[in-house]
Amino acid sequence: MSIVDQTRQGDVLVLTINNPPVNAFSPGVPEGLHAGLDAALADEGVKAVVIIGGGRTFIAGADIKTFDLPREQAPDLRGFIQRLDAFEKPTVAAIHGTALGGGLEVALACNYRVSVKDAQMGLPEVKLGVLPGAGGTQRLPRVVGVQKALEMMLSGNPIRATEARELGLVDEIVEGDLLEGAVAFAREHANIRPLPRVSERRVEGVPPQVFEAARKGIEKTHKGQLSPSFIIDLVEMTTTQPFAVGWDEEARLFMAAKDSPQSRGLRHIFFAERESAKIPGLGKDTPTTDIRKAGIIGAGTMGGGIAMNFLNVGIPVTIVETGQEALDRGLGVIRRNYENSAKKGRMTMEDVEKRMALLTPTLDMNALADADIIIEAVFENMEVKKDIFTRLDAIAKPGAILATNTSTLDVNEIASVTSRPEQVIGLHFFSPANVMRLLEIVRADKTSDSVLATSMALAKRIKKVGVVVGVCDGFVGNRMIHRYGDEARKLVEEGARPEDADAAMHALGLPMGPFEMSDMAGLDVGYLIRQHQAKVRGESKPDGWLDRIVETGRKGQKTGGGIYDYDENRRPRPNADMQRLIEDYRAEKGLQSREITQEEATKRLVYSLVNEGAQILDEGIAQRAGDIDVIYIYGYGFPAYRGGPMQYADEMGLGNVVADLEQYGQTPAPLLRRLAQEGKTFAQYDRERPGV
Repeated sequence: MSIVDQTRQGDVLVLTINNPPVNAFSPGVPEGLHAGLDAALADEGVKAVVIIGGGRTFIAGADIKTFDLPREQAPDLRGFIQRLDAFEKPTVAAIHGTALGGGLEVALACNYRVSVKDAQMGLPEVKLGVLPGAGGTQRLPRVVGVQKALEMMLSGNPIRATEARELGLVDEIVEGDLLEGAVAFAREHANIRPLPRVSERRVEGVPPQVFEAARKGIEKTHKGQLSPSFIIDLVEMTTTQPFAVGWDEEARLFMAAKDSPQSRGLRHIFFAERESAKIPGLGKDTPTTDIRKAGIIGAGTMGGGIAMNFLNVGIPVTIVETGQEALDRGLGVIRRNYENSAKKGRMTMEDVEKRMALLTPTLDMNALADADIIIEAVFENMEVKKDIFTRLDAIAKPGAILATNTSTLDVNEIASVTSRPEQVIGLHFFSPANVMRLLEIVRADKTSDSVLATSMALAKRIKKVGVVVGVCDGFVGNRMIHRYGDEARKLVEEGARPEDADAAMHALGLPMGPFEMSDMAGLDVGYLIRQHQAKVRGESKPDGWLDRIVETGRKGQKTGGGIYDYDENRRPRPNADMQRLIEDYRAEKGLQSREITQEEATKRLVYSLVNEGAQILDEGIAQRAGDIDVIYIYGYGFPAYRGGPMQYADEMGLGNVVADLEQYGQTPAPLLRRLAQEGKTFAQYDRERPGV
């Protein structure tokens, strides 16, 4: 079997692409397709050509790994599509599975498209910081209309074949065997002339307001990103310029987007997320436990949110609270969340009742005796957690996984009170747990491979991005965020206003700055953590300006105000009294104020994350720099088009990062300094480590 097979079915030549697993348009595919067209031209007996994918799909897009190849080595998708568009015999794309990106562009360059009813089609390039580069921006609007084309390309989301048929993107839905139906369709249309070519269609009557609305829309959905604005510009060209002009401009803008730091960042995170699922030492033969029943201890915000993840995928949950009022309140929140989703059309009321029927509330911890996994989700207090795990050890069945949702505490210490520390693991969900995709999976010293493998499989099942981390104070995400918070407080001590620090992170693309995040999480959370850390270190009670704000009773959004005041829409407004408190604190401590530029604030805050990340990496708490980036994008709102803090540092140059850290009084981590001296990147560090 070759990469593109040629078979004759009477007067129809069938070209079958065999490039598993998803028939990506990688080297060898265009050559095989060109050979097939050559054969069709050379044989007068061939009246039409059918292009179909072997295996489970049509063509799921270009091979992303080839994006960084020199142009002459990369597969020539545009060249093939130009030839296909001009081909003198009828061509039919037979679509099953998916036709995505370059796959849909190939289909659009054919004269006709047929598909099975459950196929999906889309142009998802925007998700990688690029745009359709082989005619997609020019052909799709000519088929489905400008509005729908913009929607598909700016969201990157595919549509089903049934909708594609209604839009005219698919000419026929094949009910039986796809190949048989496609060959019959090709034969029926073999003698129709002139051949219908999408490139020859016109786009007319589109009001300019459509493009104005699209540009306004991406300010909310894709703020600061290049490729969405390029897509809108190119789609607008279909209404004013001949196809050939748009085709050439698309090529230019595709290269500009592909070579941008934004696309490199998005491609980095695409691969980093897939790498994060690979755990050294664990293979496909590592035994896993089938999770059929879950137990949750705590029906508060976290416990309820965690429960919803299991209910959403049909896993029954027993949820335990200490008091009936707290239990009823927690169940009420879960029901309200589901009913709100139903009101928005995301599920039916029948779905709501199905999920709620899977939930068993109780005040009796013994009801967890038959659970396959039990997750403790109570407040951050080591003694309380140890007491719960001591009791669980006596209740849980043999082989049950005992998990803690702690965000900072020592999982080894929690495991030590059980007779089965190998069954104990940290599963750190992020709030709101039913929404946030990140799950830090904390491997303790004695956690078994089976428990780790089961937890990773479970993360995928409940639609989370699981990242394995080691035990330390705060693990990866919160350990870095504590250092980030320290630097933010220092900026204010040195003269910045809290809103200046937040604005510096907005400029980088984060939805919230450090102080907005603190107010949202609750200032008392950080306050208690600082007190706990001081106590552990034998230091006196912390007395920073932020501690003093908490001691006035202002704990953030939950008390109506913290560092900021909040209106009914939870928009922050500076508070004059809090600003005076900060100024009084500086005066009392003899701190000199100076002007701090936004550039300095941004560098100090981001590089504090990078520096702590390098230390975490060096200590083996994180397996890869890429894992840290995944954690920061899915757990902390770091913009995906920046690729995460470690990728951002690579873009800036590690030598520059080290110089800036030193300039602003931070000591570079040894690993960061070493990589900078060697002229390397974190990405190279990941690639060069054996077994990772």
